[in-house]
Amino acid sequence: MSTRLSHGGRLIDRSTKVGFTFNGKRLDGYAGDTLASALLGTDQMLVGRSFKYHRPRGIVASGAEEPNALVNLGEGVKHEPNQRCTTTELFDGLTATSQNHWPSLEHDIGAMNGLFGKFLTAGFYYKTFIHPRPFWKHIYEPFIRQSAGLGKAPDPETRDPDHYEHFYAFVDVLVIGGGIAGLQAALVAGASGKRVMVLEQTAHWGGRAPVDGGTVDGLSAEDWVSQAVEKLEAMPNVEFRTRTMGAGVYDHGYVLAYERVNDHAPYLAGPRHRLWRIRARQVVTATGALERPLSFGGNDVPGVMLASAVRDYLVNYGVSPGDRTVVVTNNDDAYRTAIALKKAGLAVPIIVDARPHGDEGPLVKEAQAMGIRVERDRAITKVFGSKRVEGVAIGLQRGEGAVLEEIACEAVAMSGGWSPVVHLWSHCGGKLTWDDAAAYFKPDPSRTPTGADGAPFVTTAGSASGAMHIKYTLQDADNAAKSVLSALGLSDADQQAAPNGEAALEAPLMQVWLMPERAHDGLRMKAWLDYQNDVKVSDVQLAAREGYRSVEHTKRYTTLGMATDQGKLSNINGLAILSDALGEPIPQVGTTTFRPPYTPISMGAIAGDARGDLFHPLRKTAIHGWHEANGATFEPVGDWRRPYAFPKAGESVEDAVIREINATRQSVGMLDASTLGKIIVKGPDAGRFLDMLYTNMMSTLKPGKCRYGLMCTENGFLTDDGVVARIDEDTFLCHTTTGGADRIHAHMEEWLQTEWWDWKVYTANVTEAYAQIAVVGPNARNLLEKLGGMDVSKEAMAFMEWKDGTLGGFPVRIYRISFSGELSYEIAVPASQGRALWDKLLEAGKEYDATPYGTEALHVMRAEKGFIMIGDETDGTVIPQDLGLHWAISKKKEDYIGKRAQARSYMDNPDRWQLVGLETVDGSVLPDGAYAASPGRNANGQRNTQGRVTSTYWSPTLKKGIAMGLVHNGPQRMGETISFMKDDGETEVAACIVSPVFYDPEGEKQNV
Repeated sequence: MSTRLSHGGRLIDRSTKVGFTFNGKRLDGYAGDTLASALLGTDQMLVGRSFKYHRPRGIVASGAEEPNALVNLGEGVKHEPNQRCTTTELFDGLTATSQNHWPSLEHDIGAMNGLFGKFLTAGFYYKTFIHPRPFWKHIYEPFIRQSAGLGKAPDPETRDPDHYEHFYAFVDVLVIGGGIAGLQAALVAGASGKRVMVLEQTAHWGGRAPVDGGTVDGLSAEDWVSQAVEKLEAMPNVEFRTRTMGAGVYDHGYVLAYERVNDHAPYLAGPRHRLWRIRARQVVTATGALERPLSFGGNDVPGVMLASAVRDYLVNYGVSPGDRTVVVTNNDDAYRTAIALKKAGLAVPIIVDARPHGDEGPLVKEAQAMGIRVERDRAITKVFGSKRVEGVAIGLQRGEGAVLEEIACEAVAMSGGWSPVVHLWSHCGGKLTWDDAAAYFKPDPSRTPTGADGAPFVTTAGSASGAMHIKYTLQDADNAAKSVLSALGLSDADQQAAPNGEAALEAPLMQVWLMPERAHDGLRMKAWLDYQNDVKVSDVQLAAREGYRSVEHTKRYTTLGMATDQGKLSNINGLAILSDALGEPIPQVGTTTFRPPYTPISMGAIAGDARGDLFHPLRKTAIHGWHEANGATFEPVGDWRRPYAFPKAGESVEDAVIREINATRQSVGMLDASTLGKIIVKGPDAGRFLDMLYTNMMSTLKPGKCRYGLMCTENGFLTDDGVVARIDEDTFLCHTTTGGADRIHAHMEEWLQTEWWDWKVYTANVTEAYAQIAVVGPNARNLLEKLGGMDVSKEAMAFMEWKDGTLGGFPVRIYRISFSGELSYEIAVPASQGRALWDKLLEAGKEYDATPYGTEALHVMRAEKGFIMIGDETDGTVIPQDLGLHWAISKKKEDYIGKRAQARSYMDNPDRWQLVGLETVDGSVLPDGAYAASPGRNANGQRNTQGRVTSTYWSPTLKKGIAMGLVHNGPQRMGETISFMKDDGETEVAACIVSPVFYDPEGEKQNV
């Protein structure tokens, strides 16, 4: 049997049939169909089962608000669960299977749960699955886990064959929604010349207007939409995106959008989904409104649908859910559905209007003039049928559910009024106000989301503002666009008036949240709120009786609105039922929290290209290729792979390290230091900001100078160190450790955005923008002078200074800093020229036996000088004072991050482990991380400790083992010998406590 009409269907192409399968059965639809319209067109009313009771479920809506029609799409590696039929565009070869049933959709053994409905009320799992307490995990948990969930998860062993990507966009005005309100807002904004982007989540422009009718400036709504789209397409500053859903609006005009690029045509090349990251100066949300269902006995039987959905399927796809459709409503809009059905040649036995007799609007009169029976002050008290509608029982709305008559039908079109889609407005802090006459929450323009400057950046338009009539929808959208342009500094004096929309006026609706319930044939019919999660009106009433007065608590207790539709159909009705049960006004009860995304986003789109080899890409410097070609052994440092050493043929790694150190100490060595973090901090408050980040003063640093600084967490522990260079009065360049660059940049941004948001500071991580080469050793100056172009003498460039200039034809910035204790220059050059400079330095350095060295040589040399290393001398529990770095803590400034924490008694206690140097009595190398034993054992039988080794190396310069460590009262114990335990925990190695500076304690070599 087919419910496809022989005529109509504005969105389908009847000349092109499209084949698909549902539960293994071959079916046909037309090009332009959705899976939902194609299923209805083949009379497939039953599409799934509910979560808890496994009740039969049919299609109830026509868009993203659909709670029932979820299916598995595709097979094998293309399998994907929980896809909405209503938003899935039909394509040839589509394969779908229904969910949440066994052994079949028609005969589901899980439906037996309905027999125990009285025991499966709200919160039954809280009340039931706590006894017997010691055994519940073994008795209940396996059953619950087996029963839980919707759909079938993809095979974890299969790899998704599709491609996903991320795009970025920067616009002046972002319009979310492509209905008539969104199009009008885009026309006004686009005419200003500003960059405009328009997003529409469906494949078609115009929203509901072409279905609902009405005229705009004398044109049909459909013709006006076509003209508006043509005008916008002619504007080079306007970008269109269909099949793109505005997922979330965040602070400062940041918007996420989700584009389904080729779900409708999977045979096309390119990405399947695309995640847009959009920065907009102003955002207009023209997201429309959603129709609400009505609660009455049996309102979940397949064939009970929203009146607007019935109208959509009829007009857009030439499909009717039945030959006879009963319309039940509390407002005039549902009459449009009855009129459309009648014009299509279908029967409407009755319009059940819950409102009492009174003013009748034009739509009511039109329906009556067409011969449609209208009964006022009536309600549906029962829907007959199990797997599809067979009829309804009619009673008085103000009665007790007694049946006045029974009417046979195949479908019920219900309408409980409309609610503006306020989700995106609410995501970024927009507040709502209750409109009691229209019975919906709408945006409160007096509490608009604002940016960091306090100015509004989000505006609603059209129905999303609560303007439901086409005339006021267009006016509101026009005003919204003009206010946005005004916020961007443009006058709207030359703007034309809003187009004139005309449609039948509607009489006021009556707030009806529940129609009378009464037992029929000895059984009380259930009235449903959340179709997917099986939440009944009685569940919310029970929650109120049990003390759940907060709407958020009721939501979690009953699972109302926690299904995959996020409560788009059920939340307002459930809130109204709770309000009535508590005897409190709806605004006082409040709303639940709207959270992004507006509809679910695929995990593939969230990940984008970040999978496989790109899941966590390795970072390589501009000189990495040379390292690979010259036999470097690498070690991971954060996301980087840094050369550990450069062993020559027949040379061990240990010997290579010794050679590199000796060559650097005796002549000149070269280090690829490009991986060190480089963060620009700029703005009038940059110095003030860095004073708070670092323990010492940075605001007093002069341009052209460098200063070593320490950075602590708010708990006072040392987290990073590095050299800060002042570029000019408003600009600093902060060097960080290799592994800390991204972390420290995020640390800066967190404090700027959450604590000091009003400070005028900008930060940028430019680590990968520059290659940086350290030229180190007694001949370092000779090598640079050989290249020529800059004066690198001590007089021209003293220690801890920097200069810009040209070196050997390369534009460079040279920092006179040292982490080895030798004469040293760090040369920064644009990354694109890093390899060329490296090669030129090597060629010129042949005269001095210039030797590249790796990280191990760097670590040994810095340890010989007693320089600390983040991650070795620090472990998240160490403060600068433990490391003898009191000199790097300013006594002049009032505060810095971590200062108050360091004043706590435990942190300010002199009786702490502190940094010292260690030399073994026999000249051997101490084990890394070894603990120093002290007399006695603890409660676990382990030996007591008084310190530990933090860094330990063989020093080719000193010809002995050296180490640094944290030792109890270490600096006061110079010359004392203590014992360190080897890996077995018992064997001891004697070491003498010495100064941590083993090499050139006066610093003469680095200052030469």
